[in-house]
Amino acid sequence: MSGQSLLVPGEITPVRSVPGNIRRPEYVGKPAPKPYTGPEVQDADTIERMRIAGRIAAQAMEEAAKHIAPGVTTDELDRVAHEFMIDHGAYPSTLGYRGFPKSLCSSLNEVICHGIPDSTVLRDGDIVNLDVTAYINGVHGDNNATYLCGDVDEESRLLVERTRESLDRAIKAVKPGRQINVIGRVIESYAKRFGYGVVRDFTGHGINSSFHSGLIIPHYDSPNATTVMQPGMTFTIEPMLTLGTHEYDMWEDGWTVVTKDRKRTAQFEETLVVTETGAEILTLP
Repeated sequence: MSGQSLLVPGEITPVRSVPGNIRRPEYVGKPAPKPYTGPEVQDADTIERMRIAGRIAAQAMEEAAKHIAPGVTTDELDRVAHEFMIDHGAYPSTLGYRGFPKSLCSSLNEVICHGIPDSTVLRDGDIVNLDVTAYINGVHGDNNATYLCGDVDEESRLLVERTRESLDRAIKAVKPGRQINVIGRVIESYAKRFGYGVVRDFTGHGINSSFHSGLIIPHYDSPNATTVMQPGMTFTIEPMLTLGTHEYDMWEDGWTVVTKDRKRTAQFEETLVVTETGAEILTLP
């Protein structure tokens, strides 16, 4: 495994501005969002709006990823994604969500999820997860991917490749009439072939007009995930696989989640809608 030193918090720049004509989610400026009380199955109009939000989120993530290179700060990646979403009339969903101060999450190496972009400088050999969500026309689109920075060791590179494969396999398992737990069963069984840990405490989620609707999508075979998938249901799948334990610690910032053994971790995510025959990815660039 890479001999990189462990991450430490950097300096966070001031909150980036959003033009007043861009619609904000209801939770901005509040401690927490309103609980979602609507349906998990969405109508055709909502799904079409989610395609637009998902496309902008995917394009913003791609644009930020173009700037991944040794010497670049995670704050610079945040700036690129922020400006892309603003230029396309979308609000960065993470900005102001429960007080989160930035427009994407940047999670490097041992960071499982929710890393805050700051003055941290990318190093040759890092693996870099970008998590971008866009809000436009009253709905969210949420995706993330893990990228290689420079010359990455084979163990980390394989972890990244196999985490993406675990997501692809899980998407293929989505079918109306099946229980949600088939998703985690597929991911966990694949990860076990390589001795990887599967993070249990952070999950996929329902998404629509709400960033997190309350529907939970575990990435392990949970006996409690018995909700039956129906056409029109919209949710994310976002497996987090680790080279070691699935257990975690949290930094004092209340957001940054790191593996307890500080071994590396990778994640990929798409927003999906269940169709009559399977699943459609809504976060396509």
